Amino acid sequence: MDAVETRTIARLTRRLVPLLVLCYFAAYLDRVNVGFAKLEMSRALGLSETVFGLGAGLFFLSYFAFEVPSNLALDRLGARVWIARIMLTWGILSGAMAFTPHIAGLTGLSNTQTFYFLRLLLGAAEAGFFPGIILYLTLWFPAVYRARIVGLFMAAVPLSSVIGSPVSGYLLGVSGWGLVGWQWLFILEALPAILLAFVVLLYLTDRPAQATWLADDERDWLTARLEQESARRRRVRHFTVLQSLTNARVLGLALVYFGTVAGLYGVGFFLPTIVKGFGLTDLQTGWVTAIPYLLGSVGMVLFTRHSDKHLERKGHMACALIVAAAGFAGAAVVDAPVLKMALLCLGSLGVFGALPVFWTLPTAFLTGTAAAAGIAIINALGNLAGFLGPFVMGWLKDTTGSFGSGLLVIAACAVVALVVVLLLQHDRALERVVQLEAT
Repeated sequence: MDAVETRTIARLTRRLVPLLVLCYFAAYLDRVNVGFAKLEMSRALGLSETVFGLGAGLFFLSYFAFEVPSNLALDRLGARVWIARIMLTWGILSGAMAFTPHIAGLTGLSNTQTFYFLRLLLGAAEAGFFPGIILYLTLWFPAVYRARIVGLFMAAVPLSSVIGSPVSGYLLGVSGWGLVGWQWLFILEALPAILLAFVVLLYLTDRPAQATWLADDERDWLTARLEQESARRRRVRHFTVLQSLTNARVLGLALVYFGTVAGLYGVGFFLPTIVKGFGLTDLQTGWVTAIPYLLGSVGMVLFTRHSDKHLERKGHMACALIVAAAGFAGAAVVDAPVLKMALLCLGSLGVFGALPVFWTLPTAFLTGTAAAAGIAIINALGNLAGFLGPFVMGWLKDTTGSFGSGLLVIAACAVVALVVVLLLQHDRALERVVQLEAT
């Protein structure tokens, strides 16, 4: 690695990654804080476990419907404007969740219908954010750095819960101005997204050629390296947008992502409820719920650094999925709080270790607008597990009286993802050749 490369990657990381981490932190917090709000909101609005699980999951249906169009709009209009738009609209709608009973009274809808409606709107507003950022990172970072950079970016997921869980637990005890804790939780946790929308608009740069904050030699090196990688992938196989949407490998990756995301959201939305069932207060629940996410952030760092070091993806992904399946299956069959929590931590370690490594698989062979479409369809189809996972968890809890059956379903999803990832083709040599050609 020469001095220009070292200097360029360090500057890119300092300039882009902290802001993107903050943005995803706000996004994920607004997406899943309904799990904490549920501790008080369900009783206030009269929501059963099944109704809550369906409402939490409806977010992902509208998210799915708007994912590909949103990512194509980002590719056309630029990341700066489109990401700012996404953040502003989802922040406003997330805050509106606090006024569910007021909106129900004004519209004549029931509390349940209003809850469903707002979750659908929130999903449509946020569609395109995550795959847009993944696409954006491929425009700035060469392949050899991608797992660790995506890992740093996605560390916002567990970190948002490490920090957000105790904060959310505290906010449930806040009241004032005619609003109670779960309403203040939605309002105050929506503010970062709204403020960051304006920061993104002023601070982000769409493409390396526009980066006046890079030195000339840094910009030249980066542009040449990324074009070299893109040209290499195009020589191997050039995909059109339609081909990327219907390609068997893309659809297989979507199935792998589905199995991984089932663990992320199926367990995540109900984790505060599971933990509070140990006999804890809301504040104690917040602190204990943070533990699996803290370990998950460690898993992200370990898996991504080791994956980049060896330029090996499938084995790392498979190992993480084995850990996830074992953890969730074990948690399903034990009742002792400490052991159950330890196994949930193990499952979270596997899920969070798998997530950033996964995104090196599609970006290894998709380029240009086809990458925008392919990444979006993988994310959209995979995130349907965000609908199915919470719904199944809630329905099985109402049906059986425990979360055990739901956790076994989540573990089975991870096993299916494991089998598919082992069967999928991944041209490991392509990443190595690109690296060797560049040096």
